[in-house]
Amino acid sequence: MRLHRNLCFAVIDGLTLIFNEGKYADKVIQQLLKRDKRWGSRDRGFVAETTYDIVRWKRLYSEIAEVKEPYSREDLWRVFAVWATLRGIKLPDWKYFENTPSRKIKGRFDELSKIRKFKESIPDWMDELGVKELGEAAWTKEIAALNEQADVVLRVNTLKTTKEKLQAELFDLEIDTEFIKDYPNALRLKERANVFTSDAFKNGHFEVQDASSQLVAEFLNVEPGMRVVDTCAGAGGKTLHIASLMENKGQIIALDIYANKLNELKRRAKRNGAHNIEPRHIDSTKVIKKLYDKADRVLIDAPCSGLGVLRRNPDAKWKLEPAFLDKIKITQQEILQQYSRIVKPGGQMVYATCSILPSENQNQVKTFLASEAGKDFTFVKENKVLASKTGFDGFYMALLQKK
Repeated sequence: MRLHRNLCFAVIDGLTLIFNEGKYADKVIQQLLKRDKRWGSRDRGFVAETTYDIVRWKRLYSEIAEVKEPYSREDLWRVFAVWATLRGIKLPDWKYFENTPSRKIKGRFDELSKIRKFKESIPDWMDELGVKELGEAAWTKEIAALNEQADVVLRVNTLKTTKEKLQAELFDLEIDTEFIKDYPNALRLKERANVFTSDAFKNGHFEVQDASSQLVAEFLNVEPGMRVVDTCAGAGGKTLHIASLMENKGQIIALDIYANKLNELKRRAKRNGAHNIEPRHIDSTKVIKKLYDKADRVLIDAPCSGLGVLRRNPDAKWKLEPAFLDKIKITQQEILQQYSRIVKPGGQMVYATCSILPSENQNQVKTFLASEAGKDFTFVKENKVLASKTGFDGFYMALLQKK
């Protein structure tokens, strides 16, 4: 592979924003990709994947390059040189790469790869927490799986098409996909491609949604004609899935504290042809109270650490703080206590997170069931989804029934 100066500059600029200014990697990369209209798909792929790669392995590469935050541009070029050397890429004779100690880099890599927190490039506290919650063996496997690049998985919108038809439609665009066993509405891309420019996407034939995330709506046991409340709907990935499972019949009330996310959900619902979704902004407790004892099904897709989705958000490793985790666990329990009151007698509720930590998952459910608000509920079943076992994101979901 030959390195091109303008593409490498884009990567360095992106890393400066992500590491030194705390910007979100996905937003930075979106901006970078608009930088030069002449870039082809291979150029854009290089910028995106190299930036994500260096973000993912930040701690390991920084340790090898012997640099620390805040990074100067010179530091970032050293980190870049480590990335290139470990990939066997010949460094051009640019001034940034003068005196790059290639043999020393490989030696340091072999040495540091024996220590998990460097090998998997994670903060000390996260490594300690993972061991404490999952045990040494399970955590070692899980964090390795969470460092692999995520597959691109589509969820077929059955309101508009079928899996077979969508596969054929994409095949005509030279986008090759495969079915995934036990995931009825999923198609996995065999090679990465920009699917968002396709007519199939513009016409609402699919959404990009990880296979594990697709399990949540199905876990809710919805049926056409029900009244369903998605309490933390966000931009509505799971809401849209529920709408297709309900065949557009019945009512889905999509709640969120962020109005801008609900506006995005409205746009997506229109594209998907989902007509039974009613977004409601939670601007006061009245919004929730009006719904007490009214819903057949309630989904609580709770805010969480996001540790199960590190593969697609590698910068979360550096943004997460132990204090945030303590705070979010309090929020999770508050949400469970309050939103569970929306379920009517005989109805069901799913509590879900994209975390792999028992303290955010089964422990929260146990605490809830032992509380005053939880005494009317019985535990039906749970699904602990680990990336190391499925190859997809880490998730948790529990189904509870109201007496």
